[in-house]
Amino acid sequence: MPITSLNNFTVPTNGTATTQVLLMPKLKYRFRVTLLGFGVAAATELTKQVADVTRPKVSFEEMTLDVYNSKVYLAGKYTFETLTLTLRDDASGEVQKLVGQQIQKQFDFMEQASARSGIDYKFTTRIEVLDGGNANLAPRVLETFNCYGCFVQNADYGELNYATNEPATVALTIRFDNMEQWGAEKNTTSLEGGIGAAVGRQVSTQAVTGALGTQG
Repeated sequence: MPITSLNNFTVPTNGTATTQVLLMPKLKYRFRVTLLGFGVAAATELTKQVADVTRPKVSFEEMTLDVYNSKVYLAGKYTFETLTLTLRDDASGEVQKLVGQQIQKQFDFMEQASARSGIDYKFTTRIEVLDGGNANLAPRVLETFNCYGCFVQNADYGELNYATNEPATVALTIRFDNMEQWGAEKNTTSLEGGIGAAVGRQVSTQAVTGALGTQG
């Protein structure tokens, strides 16, 4: 089969016979998670024990404006949902140690003493989607989520069961304040490469159903 026939393995978009190529998807199992400022030891110790993680979710509250014969809906305040991070509980105890250090930073249960402020315990969660490279062929980062102002909302040490054939895990629910999303072309010296960075605030003198105005 000629290799050019692979150009037909996609969905026609314009009704013509123009050459098209199916885009390679990101794969769920090619990822890396780094917790910066978590506990008091090296963040990469947890990176090696990550089993799964959820990517960020954001939702906007709905604002309703009642007008003459109808309603107009606007986007209100946003809410970031929590992240779920599952870690394999290693035999050396490093995962338990780091999780315990982070929780201790947030609250000392023995002394019943709280941290003075959020800066004393909050950390950054970095989720990177990779292209599959390894060793001498360094992986390329296809997508990055940087979640700022994180703290552990819930730590679930799971169950132990004689009937299972699985590793013990620790599941963390992480709450965060803000997020940046970057594509593969991230530029660390400017906003270029940030998802949505090229879209400025829109200022329009048109009616709500009219065209968008110039960028502000």
